[in-house]
Amino acid sequence: MARTRTVEAAAPRVPPPRAAAEQAEQAVRAERVERAARIEPVERAVRVQPGLHDLRPGPAPAALHYPAGDLLIVSGLPGGGKSTLMRRCVRAPLVDSQLVREEYAARLPGRLPYAWYRPLARIAHYRRLRRAVLAGGPLAVHDCGSLPWVRAWLTRTAARQGRRVHLLLLDVDPAEAREGQQSRGQSVSGYAFARHRAAVDRLRRGLTAAEGPPDGCASAVVLDRAAARALREIVFVAS
Repeated sequence: MARTRTVEAAAPRVPPPRAAAEQAEQAVRAERVERAARIEPVERAVRVQPGLHDLRPGPAPAALHYPAGDLLIVSGLPGGGKSTLMRRCVRAPLVDSQLVREEYAARLPGRLPYAWYRPLARIAHYRRLRRAVLAGGPLAVHDCGSLPWVRAWLTRTAARQGRRVHLLLLDVDPAEAREGQQSRGQSVSGYAFARHRAAVDRLRRGLTAAEGPPDGCASAVVLDRAAARALREIVFVAS
């Protein structure tokens, strides 16, 4: 008679409580990373909609997206970082009076004061601005804000072309703006700085009072120094 041999099944190995907790924690971390990867592009890029957007409080975006073909006016105090922001972030043609000044300075003797050739630089800047605006397409424009007629002309011309105008205000403390001028060795006179400061103050008060963009602008974005540093690109994309 055949003898039956009984084989006992091996009991499943149960990891120690500490190992099980580590595995569970790793799974949670992996899920968080995957979820962050899915939502990061939405949080880091802001598609600018009509209206006023104060981005000074809270986490700053890494990108601002504007509709393709529109025009962006970047305004703020001299030395506040407008030119730096535009050169680093704007992915479109730009018109900056600071660039024109630097081009003239590179061609002229270094000891020649800017005041001597400032009229020529300004004429060259406005000619360049006119050509760029009339050419159409996406464009970013440096605006000191002390000459209201410039913004008025930009909004009227863009409206005739069927384009929208957007404002980006770089809101910087006047003392920081002064330091910015000194760091680049191109300071404006006290009188000129007072005019610029008054213009920026009027613009800021107007945004607060109206709770919306100024006349002729579809949107207004307000950044401080921290938000400007966090910004990596300003692009014009199809809606």
